[in-house]
Amino acid sequence: MTAYQDPAFVDETVEKYRRYVNPGLASLMEFVGFRAVEWEGDGALVRDSTGQEYLDFLGGYGVFALGHAHPAVVRAVQEQAARLPLSSRVLFNRPMADLAEQLAAITPGALQYTFFCNSGTEAVEGALKLARLHTGKTHVIGTVGGFHGKTYGGLSASGRDVYKTPFAPMVPEFTHVPFADADAVAAAITDETAAVIVEPVQGENGVIVPPDDYLPALRALCTARGVLLIFDEVQTGFGRTGALFGCDHWGVAPDIMTMAKALGGGVMPIGAFTATAEVWHAFEPNPLLHSSTFGGNELACAAGLATISVLLEEDIPARAAALGEELLAGLRAVAARYPGTITAVRGKGLLIGVEFTERDIAALVIAGFAQRRILAAYTLNNPCVIRFEPPLIITRAQIARVLDAFDHAVAGVMELLA
Repeated sequence: MTAYQDPAFVDETVEKYRRYVNPGLASLMEFVGFRAVEWEGDGALVRDSTGQEYLDFLGGYGVFALGHAHPAVVRAVQEQAARLPLSSRVLFNRPMADLAEQLAAITPGALQYTFFCNSGTEAVEGALKLARLHTGKTHVIGTVGGFHGKTYGGLSASGRDVYKTPFAPMVPEFTHVPFADADAVAAAITDETAAVIVEPVQGENGVIVPPDDYLPALRALCTARGVLLIFDEVQTGFGRTGALFGCDHWGVAPDIMTMAKALGGGVMPIGAFTATAEVWHAFEPNPLLHSSTFGGNELACAAGLATISVLLEEDIPARAAALGEELLAGLRAVAARYPGTITAVRGKGLLIGVEFTERDIAALVIAGFAQRRILAAYTLNNPCVIRFEPPLIITRAQIARVLDAFDHAVAGVMELLA
């Protein structure tokens, strides 16, 4: 038995979390039944240090669109690592140039120039800065329940006070209106409004899909009022919703778009924001006005290039659309058996939320999944909602396993509470 296979290895790891990482997080993970140390993974499967196998139906909150350790992405990163892992920051960086070109080709509308960073919230920070720089205005409109990260700018744009109040005051000049209400946006626009920032589908608020006229109405409104439209595609991008980008479902293009999560193929962290040439022009007088030491490094860009190649060659978005319909139908069939417990099943592609009447029921169902070695979690801005966000390479057999486990987990909670 090697050291990591010893049961004491788990105890030691949990204790180190308690002493050096985050004791509250350690307690939460143990409460929902995830007292294990992840060790290796491939496809939709993760194995812990004892060899137990888990079906990942959370997908790193959208990171693992191609599953764990996709061979094409791993190979691209290994080859780049052997040559030049990080950028000198002085000479030209070919992988970054190639990835920026690819994004210009696949993103909607006239988006052309891209800045690379390391995470989604960094991408949001850059997008907000660019919007204020381009317009010379400071006011930004976000949505209630929206989630754009936890740095100060991203948090200020987000719409749930529980994450903001402890760190007040926020960045000034942010207003929040109800999601899916274009009239509320119109009423909130002032002469000082620089931008409107919105997720095409609200992820952390419980997977809220807007009506079909919402994003087109925002586009028309922002164009008419001279306000920039920012789409946060950090979670909805790269096939997650059954289209390459969430906004593609409605045929609408933003002025600025943020990306991250799946862009790294589940192998490297990478974020980005991209904008039209007209908007990007604000950065040209001083090209170092916004910068990142590690952003756009060769390793991350190699992963991004390989990820996009797989997504396009294997038509992963179409696969997500088809399998998403199957998963939605199966979850709704189960939900119909528990009408007083499950209030809604909704989603787009393989971004799906199941809403329960109480957050405690959602937590107990997650614990039931843990007992069956299936990874799931609730949504940050609506803990009554369990999120299903599996790798887009999930199989029908794995979907059937999750549906069976879901049915049994809910039934078990009902028996417990009876």
